[in-house]
Amino acid sequence: MSVSEAPTATEHIDVLIVGAGISGIGAAHYLQSEHPQRGYAILETRGALGGTWDLFRYPGIRSDSDLHTFGYAFKPWEEEAIARGDKILAYLHEAAAEDGIDKKVRFHHTVRGAAWSSTEARWTVQVERTDTGERLSLSCKWLFCAGGYYRYDQGYTPHFEGIERFEGLIVHPQHWPEDLDYRGKRVVVIGSGATAVTLVPAMAGTAAHVTMLQRTPTYILPVPATDKIAQLLRKVLGRRRGYAWTRRKNIAQQAAIWRFCQRFPRSARRLIRWVNTRRLPKGYPVEEHFDPPYDPWDQRMCVVPDGDLFEALSNSSASIVTDRIDTFTERGISLSSGRRLEADIIVTATGLNVQALGGIQLTVDGTKVHLPDKVAFKGMMLSGVPNFSFSVGYTNSSWTLKVGLLCEHFCRLLDYMDAHGHTICCPELSDPDMPTRPLLDFEAGYIKRGIDHLPRQGTEEPWLMSMNYQADVKLLREDSVEDENLCFSSPTATPRPARGLQATAHLEP
Repeated sequence: MSVSEAPTATEHIDVLIVGAGISGIGAAHYLQSEHPQRGYAILETRGALGGTWDLFRYPGIRSDSDLHTFGYAFKPWEEEAIARGDKILAYLHEAAAEDGIDKKVRFHHTVRGAAWSSTEARWTVQVERTDTGERLSLSCKWLFCAGGYYRYDQGYTPHFEGIERFEGLIVHPQHWPEDLDYRGKRVVVIGSGATAVTLVPAMAGTAAHVTMLQRTPTYILPVPATDKIAQLLRKVLGRRRGYAWTRRKNIAQQAAIWRFCQRFPRSARRLIRWVNTRRLPKGYPVEEHFDPPYDPWDQRMCVVPDGDLFEALSNSSASIVTDRIDTFTERGISLSSGRRLEADIIVTATGLNVQALGGIQLTVDGTKVHLPDKVAFKGMMLSGVPNFSFSVGYTNSSWTLKVGLLCEHFCRLLDYMDAHGHTICCPELSDPDMPTRPLLDFEAGYIKRGIDHLPRQGTEEPWLMSMNYQADVKLLREDSVEDENLCFSSPTATPRPARGLQATAHLEP
């Protein structure tokens, strides 16, 4: 073993947060606001904070949720509702700098494994410095995994017959070259999800032509880029109160749309098709290109700010082809219908690779944790894994709404443990034979490909992976921390006064 690989003395930290993206920064804010006496650090594999919003650099990258709910409750968002990636990244940098969180981030630190010891009531975390190759050992009382559920270092590209024959350039959006010049080029974007519907209008007009090649259509809705009601509320009520009421409005609006789609899928389908038809030229084949075989919100619905995709289709700078790929050719793609698409650049907007907990291998008292055998407790902990928390946001609403509630509950849990002198907290299944189902009830391709590598969920609280914000408000913010499925132990700690166990006065949603 070289000197650079030799483990150094173990540094101890109260709470170790893995990931400096939107979830990690949020977790750090709540932790240092509610528990300033606790030391924490954020470990980030990459060399910059921002997570997804620093990683993806493809043209037009933007949110697919309104920023009044995708942003933090504690930091008002004051620009357009559907925002570009650079503005979101600037917002995250500002949030981190305002709280001094940026000084707590350790870049190029990749967690390779974490081992829990019940006798020591702590995690020992093995870390690799990816910039130097140095190996470090850290210990912590709590491990908080805030890295989401997909791989940052590798996007998903399915096997395409003959792909090696193509003489042009093939690009995955997750690895967009900074110097890519597509002016005057023929571009084919393979895919129909949020990335594809963002790329197509962003590249149209600069490229010679952009074709969105989809195997299956997606539900697409135009939304205003600017929320005029939000602007009015901010003007009348002021910056913070206006923002809080805008969040309430948008939370209710998101929930109402989702409930309508779930309860009346046929009506929702007809309404979406009517909206699409109105935004497209007369005679456009809407049923061919905008009529998915599944119900609305079985997969995440795509939004296009100010209808920019429909505008590109209407002015003929872009087009949609719904077909299957037979093979790549030297000059483009040959389709199952016999049609050929010529291209200079092919963009494979074909999705993500799911990776649970950033690929960290957990062990508990010497036994490896097999994630598919574990069940999520309140959507934030794992059965049989002590002093461990993770954050996964909503799939049917703004990601950050869920993360905020999880962080609030985590801080209340720490309060409860302080008050009762506990040092260990572990969810345990009271019924080992409880029926389980996949962690995420979501039909997106990237979820279906990786679902067998994720933990499971139960069929009722607290083992349910809720996607309902109002239900989570009750469970995570208002209900007691105590639960018959949550086991506490207190080998060494001394009780301290409790603070805010029932969290009853939240002005922000």
